[in-house]
Amino acid sequence: MKNQIMLEAERLQEELSEWRRKLHQIPEIGLTLPETVAFVTKKLDEMDIKYTVYEDSSNIVACIGEGDTCYMIRGDMDGLPITEQSQEPFASANGHMHACGHDLHAAMMLGAAKLVKAHESELYGVAKLFFQSGEEIFAGARALIQAGAMENPHVDAGMALHVFSQKPLGTLGGHTNPCAGAYGFRIKLTGKGVHGSSPEDGIDPINTAVHIHQGLQELIAREISGFDEVALTIGKFHAGSAPNIIPETAEMEGTLRVFNPKIRERMIRRIREITEGVAAAYRTKAEIEVLSDVPPVVCDADELAWSREVIQEVDDSLTAGDFHAMGSEDFAFYSELVPTAFYMIGAGVDHPDERLPQHNPKIRFNEKVLPIGAAIYATAVLKKLGK
Repeated sequence: MKNQIMLEAERLQEELSEWRRKLHQIPEIGLTLPETVAFVTKKLDEMDIKYTVYEDSSNIVACIGEGDTCYMIRGDMDGLPITEQSQEPFASANGHMHACGHDLHAAMMLGAAKLVKAHESELYGVAKLFFQSGEEIFAGARALIQAGAMENPHVDAGMALHVFSQKPLGTLGGHTNPCAGAYGFRIKLTGKGVHGSSPEDGIDPINTAVHIHQGLQELIAREISGFDEVALTIGKFHAGSAPNIIPETAEMEGTLRVFNPKIRERMIRRIREITEGVAAAYRTKAEIEVLSDVPPVVCDADELAWSREVIQEVDDSLTAGDFHAMGSEDFAFYSELVPTAFYMIGAGVDHPDERLPQHNPKIRFNEKVLPIGAAIYATAVLKKLGK
């Protein structure tokens, strides 16, 4: 059984797909999304919905309704610096790609806006729709919060959906801890460059970096229980320009993913101790730069239970199971402030063997997820703020 909002959303399928495909062709990254903002605001204008654009961060906050009670829904809009290889007829050609599905998120939000606006007379409060930039660099949510978007009126609770390319249509996954915190770091090592024929006259930062890398991997092997959930990865290593020269510097970048705040603090301390200790042993100067620092997403148990009822009301054939993974999300910054629910929503293409992971240049999504997401958002707004 489907509710009235879901039936209305299904009638928007063609329009939602059209919006999604247009957004898919203009992916932009970070906090600078001029074409995306222009497209979204044009549609909001056509719907006669009030909004604010935060020019310095390309964030948009649309508001529907009046009153002191306020419920927030969020959809991110930024893409990735990936060259698309999906072979879709509407593929991007600008060197960037919506390989995480944020084009679908923005289209769902526009669909929700249209549905809620049509039922505005039923609202007793304000629906805030966050069209957010910079999720991939963990900067968009923080920018909105710092700009005061959670106030006037104060957001009381919120929800976000994120498409999941490896799960079938009609499935959702939620959890009190759906996403891990992320600590990204860069280690810069400075030694003394010399010709490779006389290494005794130099200080080799590559050698130091190799030992630091080994030491960091041993943190997981020897200082973390097998019952804990921690991932530490060095994904970037750069040094040198010629095979017969010991370079002056070496750089490595990595990421730490963890759910437990105490383990997180201990691991960050140990990363620094190992880096500084090994560097000192090999006479190398070490500098650590923090690239990102995002807490885990912590959802409210009562809000999750309520949102599962919303999902069943939208369409009782939808299934809401668990999702608990080491990926990170800057929705965490909102979940620190107010009760939230966060769901991964299945958007896999029909054939399972063609489903690829997020951030893959060949990834494709199932557009039938668009009315489902729009209906869940709109139903949540109307139930939370309904008279």
